Amino acid sequence: MKHVKVGILGAAGYTGGELIRLLLNHPQAEIVFANSESNAGNLVSDVHSGLLGDTDLRFTSDMPFSEVDVLFFCFGHGKSEAFLKEHAIPTHVKIIDLAQDFRIARPDHDYVYGLPEIHRDQIRQALHVANPGCFATCIQLGLLPLAHAGLLSHDISVNAITGSTGAGQKPTATTHFSWRSGNMSVYKLFTHQHLHEICQTLNQLRPSQSPRVVDTLDEGFDADGITVDFIPYRGDFPRGIFCTEVVTLDHPADAAEMAALYQRFYADAAFTHCSSAPLDLKQVVGTNKGLVHVEVFGRKLVITSVIDNLLKGAVGQAVQNMNLMCGLDEMAGLQLKAIAF
Repeated sequence: MKHVKVGILGAAGYTGGELIRLLLNHPQAEIVFANSESNAGNLVSDVHSGLLGDTDLRFTSDMPFSEVDVLFFCFGHGKSEAFLKEHAIPTHVKIIDLAQDFRIARPDHDYVYGLPEIHRDQIRQALHVANPGCFATCIQLGLLPLAHAGLLSHDISVNAITGSTGAGQKPTATTHFSWRSGNMSVYKLFTHQHLHEICQTLNQLRPSQSPRVVDTLDEGFDADGITVDFIPYRGDFPRGIFCTEVVTLDHPADAAEMAALYQRFYADAAFTHCSSAPLDLKQVVGTNKGLVHVEVFGRKLVITSVIDNLLKGAVGQAVQNMNLMCGLDEMAGLQLKAIAF
């Protein structure tokens, strides 16, 4: 059985802790090192207390790159690119970056955008993968079938609410329990950074004659293009993303045909499933699943998509990408069950 040796950089944050939890239970993965400068020498379970009794692994300041097959970057945004300029990674080591540094295609890097629902074959061949953002993953799962079918021809309205873990482990004014509990708020109206990667994907999938999806954040904004009008919300729960998307079609749609369109598109997806019934967040919390539900109201479609922001929206998808890159079963270590109550 193939065995994959793993190194983790930035291992003390929420994503680092979830990644360690997954890899400890992965049948073909071994954690060689979990790097954290500020916690070097401390037990991993001293920081990630839920792992008490599961591992005696300690954080280290060392980074023995030559001893691993795969390296996970669990840095904050902007730090991955800077890190690579200061450190030489052996050419055989595969990199999976969870930050946003390489999600947008550029001629100066070779990172594959790690959304397996559309890039599975490219990920299998990739040396470097840019893991998608959490909001971006959830929103795209709701829109991919329509983009592929050339049915996006009008502005798209998106509302999505995320749990407090989406803000990271470092406390801020809007993550303290006393502020977050029983509360909700909007932020980054129409300007969320994940819009860049969402628009990139929708444009890659659209048929050539379909309108271009434009990003209002881009300098060359084309007022005649389709915009994704995204309103993010902070929720008062720890984890998960619940997203609703409203799409206007050129002609009235048939509910059965729309359901069939989504079922066909995700027929081979390992973790994305279509539901005939309305969704709730607890169906996905603690799992690597993405669930999608579509309803038809004449020319209007309302698509609901839900994920766990730390799993399918972050490290679960990253492990899924590792499995593909290393020739393992795509679902290895990720057959997690939702919390029933």
